[in-house]
Amino acid sequence: MARETKKLKALAGKIDREKLHGVDEAIGLAKAHATSKFDETIEVALNLGVDPRHADQMVRGVVTLPKGTGKTVRVAVFAKGDKAEEAKAAGADIVGAEDLLEIVQGGKMDFDRCIATPDMMGLVGRLGKVLGPKGLMPNPKLGTVTPNVGEAVKAAKGGQIEYRVEKAGIIHSGIGKASFPAEDLRANFDALVDAVVKAKPAGAKGKYVRKIAVSSTMGPGIRIDTTEVAAA
Repeated sequence: MARETKKLKALAGKIDREKLHGVDEAIGLAKAHATSKFDETIEVALNLGVDPRHADQMVRGVVTLPKGTGKTVRVAVFAKGDKAEEAKAAGADIVGAEDLLEIVQGGKMDFDRCIATPDMMGLVGRLGKVLGPKGLMPNPKLGTVTPNVGEAVKAAKGGQIEYRVEKAGIIHSGIGKASFPAEDLRANFDALVDAVVKAKPAGAKGKYVRKIAVSSTMGPGIRIDTTEVAAA
């Protein structure tokens, strides 16, 4: 094992950006290249054969990473009464209604996910221009507009992430920390790719998953052979 680690570190210093690697080798190289003093995130970039400017080619959804994200996720919930208490009991960091609206309007958004009960969307709708650009606007398709706020909070804190294709047709997502065992990163990688493949939109033409690369926060991109990815 130690010999394998030394080999990966040696390879990391001279990565061929065009060479295609197996998934496990690429993850190992990304880990070996994470040499910063902080615990770097291992990130995946999926280049898809879609044009998100067309509604029938948008790729967006949620997936639970089975080994977690390695991050502390702060969750805000717009709810009142019993639903507010349910959210607090589930571990929500900020819970409120009009008072939370004022906090967000004031520019303070100290949270990573935002959840709302359906009856709160009239209120939350006023924050579209604030929450929307940051990807924080609650959305029923993503399970963040729901009466089951307790379950939603636990999911958000338990490794559930949102993914969304960007203008260039690329999805960027973290799959854990460099300190994670390689097998945990592989499990998270497989969960993400499987979810994206299943989310293939009807309007997608030709090859769907065109390129995949993995990297650490500060490291180079390491290309993966997409033939290893089923149904890509």
